[in-house]
Amino acid sequence: EILWQLELSMKWPGNCGVPAITPVVRGYTRIVNGEAAVPGSWPWQVSLQRNNGFHFCGGSLISENWVVTAAHCGVRKTDTVVVGAYDQDAPEHCCVLQVFKNPKFNMLTIRDDIALIKLATPAQLSDRVSPVCLPKATDEFPGGMTCVTTGWGLTDSSGNSSHTPAVLQQAALPLLTNTQCKEFWGFRIRDVMVCAGADGASSCMGDSGGPLVCHKDGAWNLVGIVSWGSSTCSTKTPTVYARVTKLRDWINSILEAN
Repeated sequence: EILWQLELSMKWPGNCGVPAITPVVRGYTRIVNGEAAVPGSWPWQVSLQRNNGFHFCGGSLISENWVVTAAHCGVRKTDTVVVGAYDQDAPEHCCVLQVFKNPKFNMLTIRDDIALIKLATPAQLSDRVSPVCLPKATDEFPGGMTCVTTGWGLTDSSGNSSHTPAVLQQAALPLLTNTQCKEFWGFRIRDVMVCAGADGASSCMGDSGGPLVCHKDGAWNLVGIVSWGSSTCSTKTPTVYARVTKLRDWINSILEAN
């Protein structure tokens, strides 16, 4: 067992945003027009489940005790957080201790679409379970930068749950500037949002709350939280994500107080 732990500690560097299992992303090297991820290569991806295994939203592990998701997912204490899943037949289920929804969240404007979940028991970190980095409030992620979104959302927007993929999907998407995004979505785009896509791939229903990650300084950073977009998951329209850099102060205040 000591040997195994030693091997694990060599594989999992213990810092955020560095998967022990390297992701392989085409175009980098629903989710509509995505591709299956290498198992374990997005070790912060969690599945939020209800009623004996119904996946309703994604989320991202930011430490062994905390998960970030979207406020609009409406996570309840009775829901289950599944970490280390790939094909949804998951190795580890965590219980929700508390849910902190951003009080500024508004379902009409879908602004400040973030919630933090405190786990009742810490997630067991391993080569398939490790946290993503949170960017600093001052970090810049420019339009045109290629980032990656992951999830088990529908791969066909018709809403037929038979199009829920068995394994975790990924798609490389370019970031848009908010000026570019307003050409699609107009006044609904606020500075607390960031857009990506309109490039042949899209997040879709069921991806909500999941990550948009960008690689910076040798690690993956959680730049966006899947928030809203085209009701048909059009791959010609950008998906809108909650902009994590603008929400860092709120995240810090919750983590420090709890």
